[in-house]
Amino acid sequence: MSSYHKLAAVAFATFVAFQAPAFSADQKDAVVAKVGDLEIHQSELDLAVSNLDPQLAQLPDDQKKVAALSAAIDVKLLAKNALAEKLNETSDFKTRMGYLQDRELHNAYFKKHVVDVVTPEEVKARYEKEVAALPKQEEIHARHILVKTEDEAKEVIKELDAGKDFAELAKEKSTDPNKSDGGDLGYFARGRMVKEFEDAAFTMPVGTYSKTPVKTDFGYHVIKVEDKRDAPPPPLDQVQDQVRQLVMRDKYLELLATAKQAAKVEISDEALRKGYEDANKQQQPGAQPDPAAQPQK
Repeated sequence: MSSYHKLAAVAFATFVAFQAPAFSADQKDAVVAKVGDLEIHQSELDLAVSNLDPQLAQLPDDQKKVAALSAAIDVKLLAKNALAEKLNETSDFKTRMGYLQDRELHNAYFKKHVVDVVTPEEVKARYEKEVAALPKQEEIHARHILVKTEDEAKEVIKELDAGKDFAELAKEKSTDPNKSDGGDLGYFARGRMVKEFEDAAFTMPVGTYSKTPVKTDFGYHVIKVEDKRDAPPPPLDQVQDQVRQLVMRDKYLELLATAKQAAKVEISDEALRKGYEDANKQQQPGAQPDPAAQPQK
């Protein structure tokens, strides 16, 4: 993944990480607690819940609300004391508040121009683009009969040669737990089975069974290949959230590209300037991202 895309992913993740739950303006923002003459509203409790420590966030909802309320009360108590000491007037506090305001404005702009405008049609189109770019991967549908010795496997092959049904013979002879399904292994791609089994199965024509036993650490196998196909892509409903993230990411990169064209960026530190420019030379909205670096909601 390019350096630029790593930087953009971090910025993109900033929005996702600090996104607070929506609170309808039509709902009454009820007072849930009072701290002296200060009130804690439902909207503040919702924010406290969304910003809980990750470990506390795993608690059941009722316990999570209690933990969040406790944190909100603590914040109100010490914030009141901080105001009394005029800590809000220090340069450090003002710097932090300026940064936090910029970040929240960034998030609000992102939500308005990216999150809220992504359409199902865009998600479907991106899904189809990703599917079209997937490399073909062969899958086979196979059955097997597993026995303990080579002689037992050879006897199974003799019975198959005599016309015995493979599935029925699997139910009768196989020691594998799937024997009740006639030894059916379903469809699988390379990398799913042990090497010896896989090497034999993927070289066999459809409709044939192995004429010699296939030895693995599990015992001796007789394999039948029922079908071969290109592996189907995951259905859209299973990957919709991930695809939506890709659409959002591209929109975000486009927003950044437009904003950077309209504003001159000057960096005084030479090393930082060079690093920033090198990273931004690689800006390519729509480029394939590194899946491992994608932010998670």
